[in-house]
Amino acid sequence: MSSGREGSRAIVAAVVTVFLLDAAVLVQAKNFEDVRCKCICPPYRNITGHIYNKNVTQKDCNCLHVVEPMPVPGHDVEAYCLLCECKYEERSSNTIKVTIIIYLSVVGALLLYMLFLLLVDPLIRKHDPYTQPLHNEEDSEEMRPQVDSGQARGNTVLERVEGAQQRWKKQVQEQRKTVFDRHKMLS
Repeated sequence: MSSGREGSRAIVAAVVTVFLLDAAVLVQAKNFEDVRCKCICPPYRNITGHIYNKNVTQKDCNCLHVVEPMPVPGHDVEAYCLLCECKYEERSSNTIKVTIIIYLSVVGALLLYMLFLLLVDPLIRKHDPYTQPLHNEEDSEEMRPQVDSGQARGNTVLERVEGAQQRWKKQVQEQRKTVFDRHKMLS
């Protein structure tokens, strides 16, 4: 289980590093890619509707500062701008980056754990000579020795998981047997 601790330490170190880098970026001036003014202008006379985006401050977020080039002549500008709806939008790309890094770290840790289990599980798992394919439910159920309840509860996590897996397989076999018996009765 030391590899699990090392993996969690690596994840914590990555998250701390990202937060430190994020703090350093916040000290700098705001990135203009994170703020914009978006004006949606509907069709006006013979001009089709259009969406305008521009990186401006919040106080300059209006039609006169964002809509360039102005599609209407000077005397129609005020009427055209009254139809436009301008919104100031702000996002935190640093928060998005941190969220993606955490998500990828968790997925990576789970993939590493899966690879660990795939490599170590066959070495640890004991081969059961009585196990047969699931399509011979009746035979495998009769041949498998019954495990007493004291032995079914293992001390290690792997033994508990194996016990739960065996109980699940037994339930599946019982369900298949009842389904096939009902199918035979209906036929």
